[in-house]
Amino acid sequence: MSFRRLRLLPLFVLAACTALRGAPPTIAVADHAPASATLIPVSDNWRLDGDLPAHATLLSLQGLANRSTPRIYLEYPADWQWEIAGPLIGYLERRHGVAWDRLEPGDLDAALSRFSTAARGCVVWDQAVRSSLIVAFTIAGVEDLLVVNSDQLDLAARHGLEVVVDLRDQFTGQDDAEIYQWAYDRYYERCSRDFYVVLGGEYGAVMKPGIADFGVQQRAFFSDLSANPKHPAQLALLNRVLAGQNPASIVLGWHSYGKDTEGQHTTLVGNYGLKMEGLHNLPNVSFTSQIPLTPDFEFTNNHTVEPDATLVAEDKVYVAAIATDSMGIGAWTKPGRGRIPYGWQVLMNWSWMSPPALQFFYEDKTPNDYFIAGLSGPGYMYPKSIPADKFPALMSDARGLMKTLDLRIMEIMDYSEGNRHVGNTDLPKELVDRYYHEFPDVLGFINGYGTARTFDLRDGRPFLSYDYYLGVNRPTEEAAADLEELLRLNPQRPYFLLMHVRERTTIEQVATILENLSDEVEVVPLDAFLKLSASKKTYRTHFQEPTDPIDLNP
Repeated sequence: MSFRRLRLLPLFVLAACTALRGAPPTIAVADHAPASATLIPVSDNWRLDGDLPAHATLLSLQGLANRSTPRIYLEYPADWQWEIAGPLIGYLERRHGVAWDRLEPGDLDAALSRFSTAARGCVVWDQAVRSSLIVAFTIAGVEDLLVVNSDQLDLAARHGLEVVVDLRDQFTGQDDAEIYQWAYDRYYERCSRDFYVVLGGEYGAVMKPGIADFGVQQRAFFSDLSANPKHPAQLALLNRVLAGQNPASIVLGWHSYGKDTEGQHTTLVGNYGLKMEGLHNLPNVSFTSQIPLTPDFEFTNNHTVEPDATLVAEDKVYVAAIATDSMGIGAWTKPGRGRIPYGWQVLMNWSWMSPPALQFFYEDKTPNDYFIAGLSGPGYMYPKSIPADKFPALMSDARGLMKTLDLRIMEIMDYSEGNRHVGNTDLPKELVDRYYHEFPDVLGFINGYGTARTFDLRDGRPFLSYDYYLGVNRPTEEAAADLEELLRLNPQRPYFLLMHVRERTTIEQVATILENLSDEVEVVPLDAFLKLSASKKTYRTHFQEPTDPIDLNP
């Protein structure tokens, strides 16, 4: 199997190009999907004292074996957060022609019989020190080693893999700042400058490092360093790591739920002009990143209006519903999709990190599914945290991705100075000015996660914020009552009600809520919604004010 987009340029040339364009990193992509590949099931037990050691071994093996060609795909449980990992198995078989050879669950011996030659030895992590496993993933990528614990040494030896690095007792009594400093001093210089992996999310006795295969494949530096000022030593080292990465490069994974907040970590990443790309449990990227689109496919969205079209709003309530947080962890596979017009925020970097996943969504969409760009740029970013001199190159990258994916609306979210509960999520006028300047061809912009108050209209292109946030656990009756109250509080018609629907909330529930409202409500496609809202501006232009409260996510 031949490859394209290989690393042919010297590293300093690639770094210079990235700095100028803010473009995605260059990774190897096969000319076509493999005719066959190995499918290895993993269990739903991710405890350190459970199946995590075996899963960690498989993840490191997957990353190493998939360097030369896509050979291993892990079959995750049906309730894995990124829910389409399972449906992609059948899709890759049907649409991309991959014939699967499925191993028995838990059969590490069979997996090593096939792929042990991808490693030149093993690195042993200390099961008494959780962070040693994260360090082991760094070492595995840099040194081409299989990750094992002491219970797996005999198995590794049977396959000719001897211990090269032994972390047992190496970190006894040390805190995470000391542990990761040790790893930084010994391995960071040899790690990728295009990818850094923050292996956070769950903490304590559980770890779900689904992204580790890709990190190992790309020789990334791994940690779960904290961005919380309460952990100054960890924060100082994290700043060194981020400062050492290439301009506009990728931070993979997710912050640790036990150390810092989403806002703190994503803000810090943005301070360096880097792109956050969650999740920590995003699976099989070492495989899917190498699979190109099928030759007969191109990205085509369900546009309902032309860019130069003019629509005129009637005196009634218009509603548009948008699901964010990634299509793969939301309601895409749940009942009701297609029943009403629905917007879906696309993680645009999947166009090169997981082309078959995005092809799956585009080919699986109903006529009522409409895709939009986000969040805030070419990755998950907070625009208020991005230095002004880094903003143009990043947004240039976003424009290119939007063109590739046939997207005409940009969604923006900023938790750098607050969240749904404290502070604010609004944007100052100068930042809104920047978005209008950088995206002259979009139909409009969406802002917020919870409700926000940034509104504008320029040259027929609205900048609208969410008026309602539908949480996962909000009962249908209470949500309907919330919307009834919003309709009373906004008596002027037309009223344009933009609703953010969180993750797993089903379209069935959203449709039921809207169908039971007392006022005349029309649910319209998002592109039509923006055109209608441009025709009669019943919302007030508003930006973040200098006196508005802020909260830096303590």
